[in-house]
Amino acid sequence: MRSVKRNILLNPGPATTTDSVKFAQIVPDICPREEEFGRLMEDISLDLTRLVADEAHYTTVLFGGSGTAAVESILSSVVREDDVVIIINNGAYGKRMCQIAAAYGLNYLEFKSSPEEAVDLPALEATIQNCGQIVSHVAVVHNETTTGLLTDIEAIGKLCGKYGSDLIVDAMSSLGAIPIQMEQMNICYLAASSNKNLQGLPGIAFVVAEKSKLASLKSARPRNYYLNLHEQYEHFAKTRQMRFTPPVQTLYALKQAIEELKGESLTERYARYTESWETLICGMSLRGINHLVAEKNHSKIVTSFIEPDCKGFD
Repeated sequence: MRSVKRNILLNPGPATTTDSVKFAQIVPDICPREEEFGRLMEDISLDLTRLVADEAHYTTVLFGGSGTAAVESILSSVVREDDVVIIINNGAYGKRMCQIAAAYGLNYLEFKSSPEEAVDLPALEATIQNCGQIVSHVAVVHNETTTGLLTDIEAIGKLCGKYGSDLIVDAMSSLGAIPIQMEQMNICYLAASSNKNLQGLPGIAFVVAEKSKLASLKSARPRNYYLNLHEQYEHFAKTRQMRFTPPVQTLYALKQAIEELKGESLTERYARYTESWETLICGMSLRGINHLVAEKNHSKIVTSFIEPDCKGFD
């Protein structure tokens, strides 16, 4: 296997990938409807589920698309006409969830929160209490990719349990590094993608959810077609196939990326990311450049810095 020129990417994702992940795409052409490829997708679904939940009660639904496809699939599939969803907007991706909800005409309430401070839980609880209707769902971004702000989803999960709300979590830039246990944290639906901490290539979005919740969506009036969560789940459960053409080579790369995560372990990967983050902020602080989010609220993965207001800064 020849070595590929390695670029150090300073964007929050797609991540820099290993040569072995890149070369995993070079396989004989295969019809994605073959049993062999169905088994590959089934293995990927099972491995992704095991990262965050018990596969006996949860499953992973795969889609071809960017991470936003998974978030849009959840919001447009699970929030029904008479439901109320509170969306916590504390950054670009909370704002995006609001935009998705607006596009589908969902009955949503935007809970605005600081993009650099922890969510005010008493204020959130007061919003749930004073909504005037039962809040069916609460949606939140775990790690705000644009800043590095890490939200306490376990505390929000407890709040949802208290009021009978289903918790939707965008874990795009936390899954695969920061430990998540869906049952313990009372998360019903979790969205992520192949191209961040998993260190795969972009093109696969996925939803991890309770099987019972997915089954209950059968009676919901469809709002979408390609991103219909129940239809994708049911079709895969019966056939081990996506309803539409999957990104074949990208799935081979994801399988390899997952094997490499298993080899490193989630704990060691997060420790490596944290060490890199600490090196970065130390070097930047020596140059008088500070990061936006305080360490106590930081994911220690991606980060934003405050541009200095001084002469000579390039």
